[in-house]
Amino acid sequence: MIETLVDPTHLVVILAAYLMGSIPFGLLFTKWAGKGNIRTIGSGNIGATNVLRTGSKLLAFLTLFFDALKGYAAVKLGIYFQVEPFAAGAVLLGHIFPVWLKFHGGKGVAPYLGILLAMSVPLGAQALLGWLSFLILFGYSSLAAILTCILIAFTCWIWSYGEMFVYTTSLMGILIIFRHKDNISRLLKGTEPKVGLGRKK
Repeated sequence: MIETLVDPTHLVVILAAYLMGSIPFGLLFTKWAGKGNIRTIGSGNIGATNVLRTGSKLLAFLTLFFDALKGYAAVKLGIYFQVEPFAAGAVLLGHIFPVWLKFHGGKGVAPYLGILLAMSVPLGAQALLGWLSFLILFGYSSLAAILTCILIAFTCWIWSYGEMFVYTTSLMGILIIFRHKDNISRLLKGTEPKVGLGRKK
């Protein structure tokens, strides 16, 4: 691990993964489409769920797709240079704490799906299907994300994916759930808006 962190090539790859994660696609797409600043709409988050509150399903889909793609691309790059778990962590941190937005970014769900698909297609497919199932069942994107993180960490442990998978998915899941702390509070109070609901500030 120490050798990885001091190797110049590995450091460049990890930095590149962070910078990929820092690209705020939700903010860029809504601005280019003339929808205003996504940070002043709904929850103020730059993720696909909040982009949906602009009324554009296309923009929300594009945000989801490209946020997932950057997670996928960063991990594939990490696999090539044998720094997969570091690249996965870096791209997720880049999305959540982007340097371009003063370290105030998204909650990491879409990049997480892309990361999992790059690490293991069956695991990524399970995460995607799980998230969609929880979303359809409960109607809350935040709750779907939280339950999916728990499901994936549990799956990696039960099906013996290996220590790297268990530690990586567990740490990412904990970070994503922590980022949803305000959503958890609203869920408990019954004030959390369902997908597609919410007003502009």
